[in-house]
Order: sequence, then C-alpha cells, then structure tokens
Amino acid sequence: MSDIQAKPQKAQIEKLDPAVLKVALVLVFGALAPLFDSTMVNVAIDTLRYDLNSTVSVIQWVITGYILTMGMAVPVSGWAVNRFGGKKVYMFALVVFFAGSVLCSLAWNPGSLIGFRLLQGVGAGILIPTLQTVLVQTTGGRNLGRVMSIISVPTLLGPILGPVLGGIMINALSWRWIFYVNIPITIIALLLAWRGIPSDKPSPSKQSLDIAGLLLLSPAFATLIYSIAQISNYGGLKGSRVILPLVTSLVLMTAFIVYALRTKKAPLLDLRLFKSRIFSASNATVFLAGMVMNGALLLLPLYYQQVRGESVLYTGVLLIPQGIGMLLTRSWIGRLSDRMGSRIIVILSLLVTVAATLPFAFAGPDTNQLLLSAALLVRGAALNGLLIPVMVSAYNGLRKDQVPHASISIRIFQTIGGAFGAAILATVIAHQLSGHSAPDARTVADAFHAAFWWSIGFTVAAFIPSVFLSKAAAAKKA
Repeated sequence: MSDIQAKPQKAQIEKLDPAVLKVALVLVFGALAPLFDSTMVNVAIDTLRYDLNSTVSVIQWVITGYILTMGMAVPVSGWAVNRFGGKKVYMFALVVFFAGSVLCSLAWNPGSLIGFRLLQGVGAGILIPTLQTVLVQTTGGRNLGRVMSIISVPTLLGPILGPVLGGIMINALSWRWIFYVNIPITIIALLLAWRGIPSDKPSPSKQSLDIAGLLLLSPAFATLIYSIAQISNYGGLKGSRVILPLVTSLVLMTAFIVYALRTKKAPLLDLRLFKSRIFSASNATVFLAGMVMNGALLLLPLYYQQVRGESVLYTGVLLIPQGIGMLLTRSWIGRLSDRMGSRIIVILSLLVTVAATLPFAFAGPDTNQLLLSAALLVRGAALNGLLIPVMVSAYNGLRKDQVPHASISIRIFQTIGGAFGAAILATVIAHQLSGHSAPDARTVADAFHAAFWWSIGFTVAAFIPSVFLSKAAAAKKA
C-alpha cells in the first residue's frame, strides 16, 4: 500500500488531526507574504515608473524578473526537501524572501529594485512547492481535501486583499511599504515555523543534486514563461522576442524529457509519475484551471477600469464578492473531495463557472452592478472546485518520496497555465482594439466580451481532462 493514501474511514475524514492543523496554519501564514507581495506590486507599476524616473518597459521587469527566477527555483525544491528536510528548506526560503524584501525596500534605482526582486523570486519559488510537500507528507495522505482547502487560503486572499492593501499603502504612504509589510510577516513566520513545524529527517539516500536536469529544466521553465509574457506585448506568436525563447524552451524541455527517462540517477522531476492517468489528468486540469483563474485576475480588473471607468481602489472593492464566494465554499469543498473524490466536483464546478462568467460576456458599461457582483460571488464559489479537488487527485496514492516531485509538477503546470491564460486574453483584447485609434466605449466593451468568451472556452476545454480525475472509489482505495 502507498505511503500517501487517502483512507476511507469516516472518523479520519470527519476529524482533522490538531497537530496537522497547527502545521498547516503555520505553513500558510508564511505563504501570505509572497502571495500578497505579487498582487501589491502589480498595482504599483505606474508609481514605480514615476518615482524611479523610468519607463513602463523597464519597470515591467520588476514583475517579469520575479516570475522568471521564481520559475527557475521551483524545480530545486523537491531535491532540497529530500536532501535537507522540509522544515529547513521552508525556513531557508523564508529567509531568502525576507532578505529580498528588505533590499527591495531600500532600492535606489530601477536596476537595484529589479535585482533584489530576483532574490525575492528565488525565495518564493522554493517556498510554495515546499509548503505543499511538507503538508502532504505530514498528513500521511489523510483528509487531503481539507488540507488543500487550508493551503488555498493565501491563494484566495492574495488577489482579493493584495490590490486593495497595495492601493491604500501607495496612496497614503509610498511604494516602499509594499515591501516593508513583508518584513514583520516573514519574521513571525520564521518564529512560528521554528517552534511549530516538527523536524523531519532527510531522505536516507542523500541524493545529489541533478545538475544536468537543473540546467535543462529550470531554463526551460523560465524561458517558456518569458515567451508567454511576450505574447501579449507583440500581439501573438510573432517576432523573435516571442519565437526565440519559445523554441529554446521547447528544445530544453525535450532534452530534459529524454534525459530524465534515461538517467540512472534520481532526476530533478520524476516523469514516470505521468504514467498514472489520474496524475496526468490532474496536471492537465491544473494547467487549464490556471488559465481560467489567472486569466480572470487580468481580465476582471481591466474590465472594471476600462469599460466601467472605476478607480484602482474601487475596482479592488468590486472584486471582493468573488473572494467571498471562494471563502464560503473552501472548507466544504475540501470535505466533499475527501468523501466523493475529485471528478464529479470538478465537472460541476466547471459548469457553474461557465454560467457565472456568461453575464460578463454580455455586460456593458451600464449593466446592473448587483448582477455582476452576484455573478462574481457564484463564480468565486465555483473556483474552489477547480483547484482543491484537483490537488487531492494529484497527490492521491503517491509514496512519500514522490510527493516533492508532484509538488514541482503541479506548480509548473499551474504557473504556465496562469501565464498562458493571461497572455492570450491580453492578446485578444489588443487584437479587438487594433485598427481603432480612439476606440469608443462600445468598441472597448466588445473587446472584453470577446476575451470573456475565450475565458469560457478555457473552462469548457477543462472538461476533457476532468473526466479522468479520481472518483470516489479511487479516492477510497485502501
């Protein structure tokens, strides 16, 4: 029987071990800083451009550079956990993120800020998959749905509160406060982790770092993210700044696949996990869910600002209903996943997500705000069903030594899906507006309608892999 296996006994499903809950809350608190940081920086770009006397194209690297180094650091997390233990790696990632935050708050020009953000990205890239690995290993595979619902809290709160808090701090204080706020959070998180996370023993095999795999997979991931980010800037798959990094990433990825399947040493990412139909379907669904969720993070704020003419701060307030919907269903979606498996929950959630996105595909500048808020509330309630059950399905039946590899894979597919979804939707809007030197309100609204239809298309596409996710019988297999 596998080490990480969901157990069917009712008592185990109904009651979460207090020790596991304590570890989960400690780990989740540490994840608040990087997830809030990302959304707060997004609303500070124009302020940074002005205060640092720079251009948007240069300041954009404050975000792009962070994402690239985060992507390059993700594959290292699995090896590090097996080699040094999850607690040490988690605390190391917090220290790196803390150092990057302090330095970012002291930045004196665009170059220094971008450089310090690269350091932050390394910490965040190691932190998130390590969090998932430590928590899944701590549970022993029991009550994964409820555990995943706890893990999802920072992911839910970041996009809801981040833009609002960032807007308040930038307007009332200065952009440096979006980095100052990370300092007390990471210090407290380190103290909590030191006292609250039990020490775990590293793998007895003491596997060495797969240098060849690292030199192939990390650049492949980073260049793919960069290429996707350039799609929206250049209006699609054209131009050397899109094609060259895209081809480079595909070549490196192909080389890694060949290498990982042939090497006799432990690879950075165990591709043999994809022999499992459920694991492959889980990653494909995570990819498409990333497109649906992260695409909306771009689309909805722009819709409220450009179509309905709202301010940045008020836009953040208008998006709160979606976050409330996600918080309302978080815990019971987790419990249902433990009892029913993932398949039916994801399929129903996809149906509700489509229905709740349709009002935005027809909405205009004068559409009733209460209708849109209700749609966001329902949409948020459904989005939990696209993430929590899929994570349960991905980890179901894995051995303890396979969990770090699964965490890396899930993080890679989720990140690429999110970047790809945002890039496609931005390109759709730009294409719809091309040829209009001064687009009127109707033209802008039509451009967003097209983008929302594309988002609905992403959701529909997710039905295909979702039918292969674990069902109740698989989830309860002893």
